[in-house]
Amino acid sequence: MNYPNGIINNNNKEINYKNRGMTLESELNESNEYYRFINKAYIYKKPTPIKITKVDYPSRNKAIIKEAFFTIPSTTDYNGLYRGKYIDFEAKETKSKTSFALTNIHEHQIKHIANINNNGGIAFLIVRFTTLNETYLLTADDFLSFLNNTDRKSIPIDFFRNKGYLIKDSYKPIIDYLKVIDNIIGGI
Repeated sequence: MNYPNGIINNNNKEINYKNRGMTLESELNESNEYYRFINKAYIYKKPTPIKITKVDYPSRNKAIIKEAFFTIPSTTDYNGLYRGKYIDFEAKETKSKTSFALTNIHEHQIKHIANINNNGGIAFLIVRFTTLNETYLLTADDFLSFLNNTDRKSIPIDFFRNKGYLIKDSYKPIIDYLKVIDNIIGGI
């Protein structure tokens, strides 16, 4: 029997989570599209800023980019509006069962998250532990507090379990992270 989110149940013997490691972004994009469709929030994936330097034009409608480079460091993955508040977040995946390596977050992204948080926006991380099939929302406050109070090079899974918010898979939207945001910010 096939279930939503690519989970396959063969006579209750095995649940297959294949390709979960590459799906967080597509699931977030689909969730954000659903939020827009029901007029709940307007949150989009930010494009990566690149400059194209070489293009082949085999025909007018079949241009092929041959060379490009990043113009400036990207900030975070997603931003938009929800309930009159600015939202900005980074989404990451890890195959580790024990921790999330901080090398996955760049210094300019940390500064960006801190700036959004300090200026009244809602900033956070969504981290999926693919092999555990666990997805967490970690607020900017908890993320920055962890960074400021440790010399560790990774965030242990127990920190996510104690301080983060588990986002359970659902049908529509697949990743209902705004449900978690509602619990955090309460009634605005």
